[in-house]
Amino acid sequence: MEEKLNYKEAMAEIESIVALLEENKLDVDELSAKVKRVSQLIAFCKSKLHDTEEEVENILKSMEE
Repeated sequence: MEEKLNYKEAMAEIESIVALLEENKLDVDELSAKVKRVSQLIAFCKSKLHDTEEEVENILKSMEE
């Protein structure tokens, strides 16, 4: 994902798309694109969480030395 996005913004966008899906407010033409976007956002969030976890672990290890 090339855009500048943070975790909070990604989660907010996911939540807004899910709300549209739950309320049946997406037409067939939008559905595929929105589902693809949610998939990209979820991958971004998972990556961000993984990177943050590794960073915290490295900080904690360096404090033990």
